[in-house]
Amino acid sequence: MSVLPLDPSSTEPPFEQLRRQVASRVARGDLPAGTKLPTVRGLATELGLSAGTVARAYKELEADGVVVTEGRRGTFVRSSGAASSPGAAAAAATYAAEARRLGLGLDEATRLLADVWSPTH
Repeated sequence: MSVLPLDPSSTEPPFEQLRRQVASRVARGDLPAGTKLPTVRGLATELGLSAGTVARAYKELEADGVVVTEGRRGTFVRSSGAASSPGAAAAAATYAAEARRLGLGLDEATRLLADVWSPTH
């Protein structure tokens, strides 16, 4: 698995850039179920990051249901991504319906979601 370089000038923390990149690739099918992710240390070295930064991204991906860590075997893309789960689809549908009811357009609803998405909220 190759990872695109992270943007050091971004206001988004490196762990979040990495988390988002991997989650997006899984959702698009670029990283199919069962794909083994690089080791924390290996990816940290490749990207010039601390191992703690990569470990945090992996931990967040695991909490989101995107990957699963199997001890010494490594970290793998889950067989059913969180984005395709019924719970995620139901939450998205509920939010979309409420946003429409309030008269919001897609751009505004997306912006509001992005505003509260950051880990500082």
